[in-house]
Amino acid sequence: MKKLIFLFLLCIVAFAKLSAQTQYQNTGWLFLLNNTKINKKWGLQFDVQVRSADNWKYVRNTLVRPAVQYFINDKHNVALGYLWQTTQNQIDGIANTHFDEHRIFEQYIYTHKIKTVFASHRVRVEQRFIERATEDIFAQRFRYFIRLIKPLQKAQPTFTKGAFIALQNEVFLNFQNKAKINNSIFDQNRIYLAGGYRFSKKFDMEVGYMNQAVKNTSSHTNNNIVQLALYTRF
Repeated sequence: MKKLIFLFLLCIVAFAKLSAQTQYQNTGWLFLLNNTKINKKWGLQFDVQVRSADNWKYVRNTLVRPAVQYFINDKHNVALGYLWQTTQNQIDGIANTHFDEHRIFEQYIYTHKIKTVFASHRVRVEQRFIERATEDIFAQRFRYFIRLIKPLQKAQPTFTKGAFIALQNEVFLNFQNKAKINNSIFDQNRIYLAGGYRFSKKFDMEVGYMNQAVKNTSSHTNNNIVQLALYTRF
């Protein structure tokens, strides 16, 4: 467990050292995730996100992401999915802008237990079709996500009900057409700490703080995020 936490923190530090001008933002995110198992091998994954602009001024982003899952066994599954993201910008004195991004993604998830901690790892590759004012862009991105859940009650073989603490981190790396994104392999990092409650095998709710460090072409954005997340399983 100590080695895992050390690697977790080392990864964060390595990608957080960005020598550029920093812009600070404060936003709110709402995250809804559903996993529905059709049978032993097949399932559906669906999530929706709503994200505010700086200082909670208006809804800047909406994301809709369905996927089809294939369960190799109880610990390993793969998925193929699609995402539609909208971005709205409202600037005083300038007409509002609205852009869409479409993605196809492939992912692999591995889940396991470390003593009393439930861990999951996700690797995702995205093909991004990005709309911009002057041109449309195609790029590809790699993402690695790790999430740890620690139930606060006594140890149990399966976690079915009760309070918990969640810690997660995700690193985003550009590997195709990075010159059109931010001229860097490093895209962003998101670290997140939350407290939540599992009401049943089918429903979790949590509230937490996320720090999003984004590498832009000529600057660095540090986004402080309050997130409400709901998880359902059927």
